[in-house]
Amino acid sequence: MFNLLWGAAFVLVNFMFFLLCYRLFGKKGLYAWIGVATVLANIQVTKTIDLLGITTTLGNTMYVSMYMASDLLNEKYGPKEARKAVWFGFFTLIMTTITMQMVLLFQPTATDFAQTPMQQLFGLLPRLALASLTAYAVSQLLDVRLYAWIRKFFPKRHQLWIRGNGSTMISSFIDTLIFCSIAFYGYAWGIWLELLFTTYILKFVLTAAGTPVLYIARNFRFIEEEGQTLKP
Repeated sequence: MFNLLWGAAFVLVNFMFFLLCYRLFGKKGLYAWIGVATVLANIQVTKTIDLLGITTTLGNTMYVSMYMASDLLNEKYGPKEARKAVWFGFFTLIMTTITMQMVLLFQPTATDFAQTPMQQLFGLLPRLALASLTAYAVSQLLDVRLYAWIRKFFPKRHQLWIRGNGSTMISSFIDTLIFCSIAFYGYAWGIWLELLFTTYILKFVLTAAGTPVLYIARNFRFIEEEGQTLKP
């Protein structure tokens, strides 16, 4: 029960930071959020927790917030800006993976305490990064296309929830399937299936929970952006 209650608080805090990042920094804040969230999600996913008797990984909130950011960019600034943000996140993860692997190769001093925990945490990053990079690139670019496609049929302002949930729930399943297939390759079939199922269900729930956040964020206005023509 503690994990469930603490998880709800964790989601709330993450969504509040998402809104604050956009409110304070505008479009640039969404780019920054995607970059940071990409890295944090891949660190958090190394931790497994028990949630109502089911084993699942952390990182799902951050993954969903990346979809929220790209959908918001798509909604307010067009698919070109959304795709640019996706590639920025892709670059950020590659940069983090390479630099942290170089950090691990430095010989620590006899009094160093960080090498072992860093090795345990970031030593997994190449495999996780391969899984994430593949899943991220495929699913996020798919999400941008799906959002723009769904928008043709549901273009009205109040139909944001259809565009956002429709594109994200499809693309996040692809993301989860690719990630679990690579990151957890070799695991017992039952464990792999459980991780796949629980991870996607959590993303599904979090996507729905994040919908009001998107409606709030869409109403933010920035002086420097007023009068700009947004390309569909």
